[in-house]
Amino acid sequence: MVRDTLRSLSEPPADPFRERRPARWLERAQLLGGQFQFETDSAPLRRIVRHAFGDLPAHRLGGRGPRFLVKLLVSPDTGGGSLHQMQDEPPPMRPIAAAALLGCAMESANCVAISVRDREALVVVSKDMLRFPYHIRYELLEFAVYTLAARVQRLVPLHAACVGAGGKGLLVLGSSGAGKSTLALNCLLQGLEFVAEDSVLVAPRRLLATGLANFLHIRSDSRHLIERPGRAAAALRASPTIRRRSGIEKLEIDLRRPGFELAARPLPIAALVIVSAQSATRGTLLRPLSAAAALEKLTSSQQYAASQPGWREFCKQVGHLPAFELRRGADPLDSVDAVRTLLTSPLRRAPAGGRAER
Repeated sequence: MVRDTLRSLSEPPADPFRERRPARWLERAQLLGGQFQFETDSAPLRRIVRHAFGDLPAHRLGGRGPRFLVKLLVSPDTGGGSLHQMQDEPPPMRPIAAAALLGCAMESANCVAISVRDREALVVVSKDMLRFPYHIRYELLEFAVYTLAARVQRLVPLHAACVGAGGKGLLVLGSSGAGKSTLALNCLLQGLEFVAEDSVLVAPRRLLATGLANFLHIRSDSRHLIERPGRAAAALRASPTIRRRSGIEKLEIDLRRPGFELAARPLPIAALVIVSAQSATRGTLLRPLSAAAALEKLTSSQQYAASQPGWREFCKQVGHLPAFELRRGADPLDSVDAVRTLLTSPLRRAPAGGRAER
């Protein structure tokens, strides 16, 4: 658009970047501790925003939180590009940064630019890219929202899940394939509160966890884990399938349906649970971890978070919490029972080399 209207540097038009043109649609949402306003002239992009953030609980970390602006534009037709030939997925996003700007870009005029200082983001997609609404939402829009919320509020961004009960939460960590998502889904089906499944933001001093409880993803070959009678399970089985960049296909379950308990507010973390793919022995699913062992596992699995400003304070506070390794039981619901026990029983951190007391 700038290419078409900016005729020369010495004689530019009045508004070459369309900075003063009011957007056709505005959408507002209280997310991740902040107030987000989304502006766009594109009906498809507006639908993607609503699909991503509609009907979510309004999470506040204190007061109403900072204000954020995310603009979404469709770039002009480039006359065909690499996206035009792509049948299955668009090119991968590549992180970029310069001065006070953060962002990511792919080919054919698809990019995100983020100004943390100004608390604003710009999401630009090509007309061809509109064929990939999942990638727009997951890789561009949610990237912008999470990055703004984390950087401005100095939250620790974790690749983790968080579930809770009774006003407190458990931070669920583990390597890819260990079963975090399956555990989170089974906890949700059994009536526990849900904060997030893939990305959790934590206020480091108060250990308040927030996230986007919009979707949960489980591998398509794990479909048998929800093969239980009932209307909720039937609706989950009918969820659409998305294909991750790795090639793995997953069911994308929309959690904003009746009967699911989405956490109405950020939950204070009461304990750490590190999910293991190892089977439990003698029926004991929970194995207490010392603070040193838990911190080592946490640091090794969260390399990006460990580079952020609030990491040291986060580790200091987490060091006072009980931590456990959760191994697999004979029935997936055994793990839910173990999680529920942690949430409903008073806990104390395990001494070095010892067991946690309950």
